[in-house]
Amino acid sequence: MKDKLTFLATGDIGLYRDDFFEYFVNVRDYFNKADLVFGQLESVLSDNLELSSCTRMGCSSRPECIDAIKDAGFDVLSFASNHALDYGRTAFKDTLKTIRDAGIYLTGAGENEEIARQYPVIDVEGTKIAILGYGSILPQGFWAEEARPGVNPARGITAYVPVEHDQPGTPCRIYTFPHPDDLKHMQAQVREAKTKADIVIVSFHWGIHFKEAVITDYERYYAHFAIDEGADLVIGHHQHILKPIEVYHGKAIFYGLGNFCMEEVMNFKRDQELKGQDMRTSKSHKEMTAISDAFKTTTRSFPMDSYLTMVAKAEIRDKRIVSVSYLPAYLPEGSQTYICKPGDERFDEVVEYVRKITKAMDLDPDVLRTEGEEVRII
Repeated sequence: MKDKLTFLATGDIGLYRDDFFEYFVNVRDYFNKADLVFGQLESVLSDNLELSSCTRMGCSSRPECIDAIKDAGFDVLSFASNHALDYGRTAFKDTLKTIRDAGIYLTGAGENEEIARQYPVIDVEGTKIAILGYGSILPQGFWAEEARPGVNPARGITAYVPVEHDQPGTPCRIYTFPHPDDLKHMQAQVREAKTKADIVIVSFHWGIHFKEAVITDYERYYAHFAIDEGADLVIGHHQHILKPIEVYHGKAIFYGLGNFCMEEVMNFKRDQELKGQDMRTSKSHKEMTAISDAFKTTTRSFPMDSYLTMVAKAEIRDKRIVSVSYLPAYLPEGSQTYICKPGDERFDEVVEYVRKITKAMDLDPDVLRTEGEEVRII
């Protein structure tokens, strides 16, 4: 039995090019030295594509990209993606099969509700680690039901409350809450997982994409409830930019790990052809980019802060997490993500960005302590 185990986690993975192995040339060796590596799969992996009526911007790749993901060292993937059913049930099921056939553990999605709520409990050198996956960003019909394939849901409910209730048309305050049924299921699953595993890690595909710093109320509720029920670490993704970090009851919450290996949006040519419109000029794309002024100044497909990223890291001893940190990282042109080193201007840029957005959400930036090549949290 090893004295120390290393768990790594990344944000979104969406690949589309001729050579998928190119994406991971800078991280493959490091990841393969870790004991368990988690990632969030953003795109459908199938060649059986039939565009869903709910699809706003399709995201797909060829099934063989799973070989590059496996070679890069990923052991566990969540497919609790808002793109999971972009191309219907056949393509969705193809993706699940592709992940399983590659020998990668799957969480967050399944052929029906019962399967979607299942999660792996992985024995790593005698330490059992459960990884639960949930999706909050769900087009209509994308969450699993009794006889319907889909994502394990952690939906949010939004309430718009007028600031001046007697003045029609005036601005509203926005409140969000966990869906009661989904919260109940999540709490029960975390409690159950804690009886099966030494360490419980909970992953959420959630939040407001591209909006700097902002964390919604429902995200905090889900994260805090998960830890209250026994979760040891919470990791979030979907927003395509980094989000704040919180320490709650001594446990770390990464609200958004950002993009990890994401091809430039405009290079997903197959999706644009199937949709029949250019993403840059389409109405739906323009409506989405209106969320953030950062789209007005970008020189690439995403806002420039979408290329700042990180790798979350947890060290495990005696069957418990003893430290949590992150490694600053960057997505250069060509999307070959690399881990930054002290002295690299991108290292300082990521560190300062995360401190800034954490403080902006009234969370304590002083829990983020730079120690050598990492930023220590716990």
